[in-house]
Amino acid sequence: MTARTSAIRYARALFDVALKEQSDLDRLHQELSGLVGLLQSHDSLRRALMSPAVPTPRKRAIVDAMLAQSPVPPILGKLLALLADGDRLTLLPDLADAFYRRLMDHRHVVRAEVATAVELPADRINALKDGLAKATGRDVTLETRVDPSLVGGAVARIGSTVYDGSVTTQLEKLRRSLVESGM
Repeated sequence: MTARTSAIRYARALFDVALKEQSDLDRLHQELSGLVGLLQSHDSLRRALMSPAVPTPRKRAIVDAMLAQSPVPPILGKLLALLADGDRLTLLPDLADAFYRRLMDHRHVVRAEVATAVELPADRINALKDGLAKATGRDVTLETRVDPSLVGGAVARIGSTVYDGSVTTQLEKLRRSLVESGM
């Protein structure tokens, strides 16, 4: 089993137990994200918790000290202790990401990325968001970026699905069509 698969399983278990216990899912997400941010910003802490050279009891002691200084929901504290005891703290970034995806899926929210050739006004962004919501049947959180290589149009990505309405792609299709027809 890969580390990512393990992280997804831990995230699913955390989510399911939190849902059953009616825990604050948003707080759990914030705490997990905060822990990942803490590990990314403190190199010595990250090395101490992630390194296979550091003994597992020492990692557990560090986690216990962290939990004593900054209390987290009990369910998360138990998970962190479990991960420390199993020397699986390296799973935290993937676990936090999987938990967030599970939370968004539970809320019927999908994340979409849209690239356009030029900056879009707010009304066009809202129209795109509404169109993607109708296409997916879910609420959409939309991230936009400018990609001048598109020439015009837009490319939307929702998960692994890409909706390509860019001028660049249309021109490439036209070029292939002309080459295939022998013109």
